[in-house]
Amino acid sequence: MSDTILIFYGSYRSDRQGIRLAHYLVDAFRARGANAELIDAKALDLPMLDRMYKEYPAGAAPAALEALAGKIKAADAFVFVAGEYNWSVQPGLKNLTDHFLEEWYWRPAAIASYSAGRFAGARAGLAWHGILSEMGMVVVSSSLAVGGIGHALTADAEPVGDGGASLAKAFPRFADDLAWWTEAARAQRAIKTPPY
Repeated sequence: MSDTILIFYGSYRSDRQGIRLAHYLVDAFRARGANAELIDAKALDLPMLDRMYKEYPAGAAPAALEALAGKIKAADAFVFVAGEYNWSVQPGLKNLTDHFLEEWYWRPAAIASYSAGRFAGARAGLAWHGILSEMGMVVVSSSLAVGGIGHALTADAEPVGDGGASLAKAFPRFADDLAWWTEAARAQRAIKTPPY
């Protein structure tokens, strides 16, 4: 069975470097046989959170929100590509995730952080760990952290230099960890109804 993995990316900047990491992950998961799809917050352009998806009457949510809710509910796992803004999370990605709650439950999530600097978005990754856990996801222990993002991947999302080599070396363990939890969560959901 092929895992359906949604890769979430949240920068709204005109010169987005992290999109390279998002594309790399989509390609790398597809190469492993997963059904991976990029969910780009900028392309979706959801409004600032006023109402969560669940707060709309049935059939009254905006079309983009309705479609994304369906994709989230149908997914087996999630990857959050987390850029670091001022030691914290990107507002575009945070806004996208906050539109949903129960839709995330009982599935694993993995975090791939990045930044232009040497800390590789680690502080954003740490912040996302707590956020995603609170939203009902099991956050896997493996993570990716890419520093100097503009020099680690080409515009075509090909790894280059030391940063790219480190990413390519770390990806298999990251993907294996997510796959293990994806299989475990799917098996558990098949035999026991979630507690709430």
